Amino acid sequence: MPKKILGRWLPAYSKIKKSPALHWMGPIFARPNLFHINRASVSTSFFIGIFVAFLPIPGQTLIAAFLALLFSSNLPIAVALVWISNPLTIAPLFIFTYGIGVLLLGMEFIDFTLEFSWSWIITQGKLIWLPLLTGSFITGLVCGSLGYILINLLWKWKVQKNWVARQGKREDCD
Repeated sequence: MPKKILGRWLPAYSKIKKSPALHWMGPIFARPNLFHINRASVSTSFFIGIFVAFLPIPGQTLIAAFLALLFSSNLPIAVALVWISNPLTIAPLFIFTYGIGVLLLGMEFIDFTLEFSWSWIITQGKLIWLPLLTGSFITGLVCGSLGYILINLLWKWKVQKNWVARQGKREDCD
């Protein structure tokens, strides 16, 4: 079952609840779906994590955690999926979303090189912020929705497959 597969990788709720560093958040962690593995909380977490991963803003992990709390979805999955945009993937990811934004807005593609400095961000940021934000938001919505739908379909397929296998075993016993 998907629950068993995901349960191997995710931290146990009892360990998280006993953690001294997180003890002050006890009432928040008491919400039912934050650490439970079920189709609704996992698929919502996939949407949240993938959507936030495409946003070109700092603090993505905190935003994903806040949204997981707000929508009562699986917190560790939402936070882990944010790392789709990591130091190795962030440049190609944002160049791609910038290109999507340029196409959607009908603007001209500005040929630029990425440079991580405040002066570059201020000068180039004025030129690319609108297509980057638009492309990132739309790509995040599309990819997050696809993740949500895919997880729902895979979960249902696996449950049905297990159900048929159990029925076959019952018929063999008769």
